[in-house]
Amino acid sequence: MEAIIPLAKIILFPGFLFLAVYGLFLQWVDRKLCAVMQNRMGPPWFQPAADFIKLLAKEVIVPDAADAAMFRVLPFFAMAAVMTALVAIPVGSSALFSFQGDLVAVIYLLTVPTVTFFLAGWSSTSPYATVGSMRVLTQLFAYEVPLMLALIGPAILAGSWNISEIAAFFSSHPALIPAQLLGFAAALIALQGKLERLPFDIPHAKNEIVGGQFTEYSGRLLDFFLLAVDMELVVGAALLNAVFLGGALGLTGAAAIAVFLAKTLVITFLLALLKVLMARIRIEQMINFCWKYLAPIAMAQVVCDILLKAKIG
Repeated sequence: MEAIIPLAKIILFPGFLFLAVYGLFLQWVDRKLCAVMQNRMGPPWFQPAADFIKLLAKEVIVPDAADAAMFRVLPFFAMAAVMTALVAIPVGSSALFSFQGDLVAVIYLLTVPTVTFFLAGWSSTSPYATVGSMRVLTQLFAYEVPLMLALIGPAILAGSWNISEIAAFFSSHPALIPAQLLGFAAALIALQGKLERLPFDIPHAKNEIVGGQFTEYSGRLLDFFLLAVDMELVVGAALLNAVFLGGALGLTGAAAIAVFLAKTLVITFLLALLKVLMARIRIEQMINFCWKYLAPIAMAQVVCDILLKAKIG
């Protein structure tokens, strides 16, 4: 019985099933918000689930020149990494599994899907997919440093590398949350790049390279890659909530889950707003922006948090 409860949590809540369902829901929220902002109708609430089921029924075609084994297994690695990252992030009042240094582990786990996207395009041997995969890797080097710097600041201020402890610190010191605005903005923009959303959808620009790294993917394999992206949106929003916004703000039970859902919806709204307001930029523009502006902003947050830490003892 003791083993069944943790297993149920991993499979149901806050595990895979919750992550998949909430990921599809946030996809719909994102699409609906963008549609409303652009004076369009947008999809019905069941559209993401319908698209998922439809793709499951489609044929999987593996290119003759591709590494068939790697081609088939990569989507599952992407989903597994995202799901493992959520284990250490508080969904509600507490994380499923927490340890000192889990912030670093989550950052690295969220890099794994990006690496699988690169390998997916590279192993496809398609020229479009290859170009897309190279853009994925180039973009990784642009946003990853600002994202890590942005997350380091709150960890320094909280005096912990444990995500749950960082969330608890800001829950007990809510006056310090506004001081994290610079880091939150940098992390939000970096997350937009990690999710490859406008203006950073350079790796799969449809009017340039068809579908980028996923050009040769079809059927359930493409379905699982797209689901991994939706799940990554949930995990990214949950991470920003825990590190910058105080997590559940000290609440427990249903109230804590309600706060989690509300905050992740707000973060999704901000990501959708950024997507609607911006047009796609070129890869070198993204690199210049991240290193010239985003990284210094994140570093300024780190310096600010070091000074605040010294002041409050």
